[in-house]
Amino acid sequence: MNKVTFMPVTQMLKPQKNTKTHTYTPFEAHRSFSSVLKNSIEKINEAQIQSDKMTEKLARGENVDLHQVMIASQKASITMQAALEIRNKVIEAYQETMRMQV
Repeated sequence: MNKVTFMPVTQMLKPQKNTKTHTYTPFEAHRSFSSVLKNSIEKINEAQIQSDKMTEKLARGENVDLHQVMIASQKASITMQAALEIRNKVIEAYQETMRMQV
């Protein structure tokens, strides 16, 4: 059975002294990737929902600070833009891989 070896992202962000990698089966790697993708999309959705709620409160005249509404709106916008850029880079990498001759 083929095994995929990679270092968890949390370890890559820390300074490394003794680098240890964990070997995952393809199924485990797929499940790990899908859970990271799902969590990321959920966070983007939560930021959008929070921004919408705060905007609605401001529009109804409830006691909400304008700067808090703007901050929530910008956070939602930035997370969406980052997700779109990541998606574009993944698609670009996939297309480049498909162009490679074997």
